[in-house]
Amino acid sequence: MNKTMYDMIFKRKSFHLFRNVGNESIADGELKEIKNAFESFTPLFPQIKTAMRIVKSKDVGCKRGGEYCILLYSEMKDGYLQNIGYLGEQLDLYLVSKNIGTLWFGIGKPDEKAFDGLNYVIMIVIKKIADESKFRKDMFKSKRKQVEEIWSGDTIEGVTDIVRFAPSACNSQPWFVKNGENLSVFRYKKAGKRGIMPSNMVSFYNRIDIGIFMCFLDICLENKGIEFKRELFCDNGADDEMNLNAVYKF
Repeated sequence: MNKTMYDMIFKRKSFHLFRNVGNESIADGELKEIKNAFESFTPLFPQIKTAMRIVKSKDVGCKRGGEYCILLYSEMKDGYLQNIGYLGEQLDLYLVSKNIGTLWFGIGKPDEKAFDGLNYVIMIVIKKIADESKFRKDMFKSKRKQVEEIWSGDTIEGVTDIVRFAPSACNSQPWFVKNGENLSVFRYKKAGKRGIMPSNMVSFYNRIDIGIFMCFLDICLENKGIEFKRELFCDNGADDEMNLNAVYKF
């Protein structure tokens, strides 16, 4: 993680449609840099193999106006969804630093469901943004849960108020943090509420979301100079209200 990623938290936005963003293309050299960057990111689970492919949006039938789609693949081991979320969000913030707009695209259909012996998980749609003003101007105007809805116990200035802006599927924000003796991160599912996601896919996407959230959390803690050790727990996608994913010890 680095300071640039922290700064990009305030700039990034989800481009649900790439309209009026200019006609610049992502150069071949930039595509190579994106692949190299992905290989340099820190995973949650180093033992889980991952890979990425970059394909033309038209080749996977994506009609959101993006130029390319980044397809993310993984071994299907415990924690692989959180791991992809964690790696993918580092990629998201890296791309924003290059003025490349992004969209986590859960409903995308890959051209290849397997690659290098790994299974397709999710894709990110990307396009070069010619006008930097098209990125977010004021993150705090975004629609997010209030602090008290996602956090209990003492808040951490510069962390608690920032992590709630992590992106999530259908803006479900499926996380809850308990700050007591340690900092515990849960995948939270409000009973009877799932938004527009198919019920059988909620835990799939929300586990990716938890990886994204932990990426934000780690970046914010490191930006504040707060050292921590993190213990990860298996979340098998159970339909419980609270599913423990991580404990942070300071």
